[in-house]
Amino acid sequence: MTISLRYTAMSDVGLIRRSNQDSGYASGNLLVLADGMGGAAGGDIASSVVVAHLAHIDDAHQAEDLLPLLTETLEEAHAELIECSREETKLAGLGTTCIAILRASNKLGMVHVGDSRAYLLRDGKLTQVTRDHTLVQYLVDSGEITEEEAEHHPKRNVIMRNIGDAPEPLEIDESVREAIPGDRWLLSSDGLFGVVSDESIEKTLTEYENLDECARELIDLALAAGAPDNVTVVIADVVEDDPEPVRKPVVVGSAAADSRKPTRAGKSAAGKLSRLRRRHEPITDDEAELKPIKPSRGARFAAVLALILLLVGGGTAAYAWSQTQYYVAPADGNIAIYKGVPAALGPLKFSEIYERSDVEISTLTTVAQDRLEEPITRGSLAEAQKVVDDLAAQEQPSPSEKPTGKPTPKPSPSVFPTTRTSPDPTEKPSGDEPSPTPTTEGDDS
Repeated sequence: MTISLRYTAMSDVGLIRRSNQDSGYASGNLLVLADGMGGAAGGDIASSVVVAHLAHIDDAHQAEDLLPLLTETLEEAHAELIECSREETKLAGLGTTCIAILRASNKLGMVHVGDSRAYLLRDGKLTQVTRDHTLVQYLVDSGEITEEEAEHHPKRNVIMRNIGDAPEPLEIDESVREAIPGDRWLLSSDGLFGVVSDESIEKTLTEYENLDECARELIDLALAAGAPDNVTVVIADVVEDDPEPVRKPVVVGSAAADSRKPTRAGKSAAGKLSRLRRRHEPITDDEAELKPIKPSRGARFAAVLALILLLVGGGTAAYAWSQTQYYVAPADGNIAIYKGVPAALGPLKFSEIYERSDVEISTLTTVAQDRLEEPITRGSLAEAQKVVDDLAAQEQPSPSEKPTGKPTPKPSPSVFPTTRTSPDPTEKPSGDEPSPTPTTEGDDS
């Protein structure tokens, strides 16, 4: 009997957060969810690094290799996060949770760190497979508080294990399970189960046969409940002799080439309140200091992940996905928009110049020039054009321009005339509290 996975993944920034620090990945062999923590420029990097490393092992393997591959890959991601924090001290404290499932035929190898969860729906009954590595879970296990008290405990966000920049060895829960046709797996960040009951999750997973519709409904439930955090779900059905064509891997959240996805709340009252809050909420000093870090590192990780997908996922589908992406970078001294991803393999390049503007980089302010030191990736042409317009608005005045009277604000020039959608505002630190030093007090599952 041939076993395979049908899968989907979706992520939403929620109604409070300014940026998405969750990352998700789904394919026929690999399911991953990572929930980053550590502030405006830390959580998204941590979750993206873990997903990028795990994407490298998205391939067919022997069952006995599943857990060694997963744990070794997480150790490599751990080492890179330590190096990131060492190179940039402002990233100190970054970290991420991780739940990952790697398939070999009808065997599923699972690793788990933190409080992101794996659920299994079998015969209409939902079971939480993983156990949270949190302070409140430890207190529940030791009998100090009840499950009901844990739901409203002031320290419920304190995570006792994560993958971050701490030099101590990782403590990873490992298990191997059987993939049984008819099973439905859900990987979820706390943005879902923190506000939506297990009963509602079970009902949704049972009623919606279509995976994409099911994922959308789960996210809508979280939005209806206020969505105070990023919401990410990865769903997979175990099927036999699947006649459907093979899909390309799905990457969502901060690991995607464009992580600034708007909330699905749309024109609802909650969505309007979210946009109003963001418009009037001031940028903190920490955000202002860390803002230049993200475009540079984010572009690098997006490029690495895209290249991995092209090499490992392979084929026409992966290349076609890369050609839906855009980025802004220099071209002969001017600002230009490239179509594709900023990556190359030997002589093979995965991008080409799509539009070259008349804006000379030398005429920009120092801050604007610094932003162009590395590619600025975006998920659509309109968003890339908006980046160019924003940069063009930062041109330095020519020596012949002399201010007279009260200065008049300079409007942003439309370098590429088109209707655009502005990206989300600047980032806001995650609500997850920094993890204490990993401890063995938690109950391993």
